[in-house]
Amino acid sequence: MTHIDKVVLITGASSGIGEAAAHRLAADGHRVFLGARRTDRLEELAGRITAEGGTAAFRRLDVTDAADVRAFVSAAAERWGRVDVLVNNAGVMPLSPLAALRVDEWDRMIDVNVRGVLHGVAAALPVMRRQGGGHVVNIASVGAYEVVPTAAVYCATKFAVRALSEGLRQESDGSIRVSVVSPGVTESELADSISDPRAREDMKTYRSVALPASAIADAVAFAVSRPAGVDVNEIVVRPAGSAQ
Repeated sequence: MTHIDKVVLITGASSGIGEAAAHRLAADGHRVFLGARRTDRLEELAGRITAEGGTAAFRRLDVTDAADVRAFVSAAAERWGRVDVLVNNAGVMPLSPLAALRVDEWDRMIDVNVRGVLHGVAAALPVMRRQGGGHVVNIASVGAYEVVPTAAVYCATKFAVRALSEGLRQESDGSIRVSVVSPGVTESELADSISDPRAREDMKTYRSVALPASAIADAVAFAVSRPAGVDVNEIVVRPAGSAQ
């Protein structure tokens, strides 16, 4: 297969799956544009990619701010002339039982995990349509297929990501490809946001066997690398032998 250099935008690129995807896609020869709130990490990551022979740039990004996401997409388009792939990866996971009534945390998950994806689509889709094609890769979760205690709101946001992705796929004329990559337990900083004691303790057991973030990056790279006309819609990646 002939390699095509693409401009790939990645949200939540400062750690975990986003960081791993940036490394993998840059190694594959794509130009990566990195977004997250922690610009010190983005700067360090872009520097490492560049030192390894890749092409990377970055911009501070808050996916809950629609104007900021539009500016992020515009900056990438101005820099490299195109937006070929958007990886909507930014997410938070402050798990807790519904009875704990942590409404602020619920709102945060909705803002980042759902509105953040919608903001990305709203910013990138017009650019992709004008240039005649593009690819939206949304990072969901096995929580987009099942619900477990303490994760009701988190799973609801990931069910939403899966539904939005399917709607976008159905509305596309084929020029815009849509992929959902759903990780099982993966090494990341997501669990660091859990403030509920019960949920934090449960997560220690749940995450006793976890995939490296690079495994999810490989799945993203596979979807991105398919030739025109091939649309990989859903990939679920779990640790071998996982019951969840």
